[in-house]
Amino acid sequence: MSDKHLQGGCQCGNVRYRIAGEPAGLVVCHCNDCKKQSSSAFGMSLFVLTRNFAFITGQPKSFTVTADSGRLKTCTFCPDCGSRLTHQTRPQALSVKAGTLDDATGLTPSAHYWTKRKLPWVIVPSGVKCVEDDG
Repeated sequence: MSDKHLQGGCQCGNVRYRIAGEPAGLVVCHCNDCKKQSSSAFGMSLFVLTRNFAFITGQPKSFTVTADSGRLKTCTFCPDCGSRLTHQTRPQALSVKAGTLDDATGLTPSAHYWTKRKLPWVIVPSGVKCVEDDG
């Protein structure tokens, strides 16, 4: 995917972003925060370098929480529809909420994290790395 930019945005379309370069990877997270923010059994995060990410339309809002790992996590979201867009715990990288991508074709999760909090009916594919917490 390095020959094109990934793009995405919130549910209402008011906040849009672009990712340049190759993402560092896609992971599935079963922590309580990811379950809540995604309103689902897990969240998916696409890790990118901060310098390769830019909001191109709209102005997201943000808030900071303490993650399950104990690190401070800054979360961005659309002020109009509330869609979560990114999480950031370190200045050089951030995680884009993969469900907000326009096209996630070709992206495959390389790992599942916080599997000790995984719902029992979620099946992790054979051979995929599993980590009980944020390791």
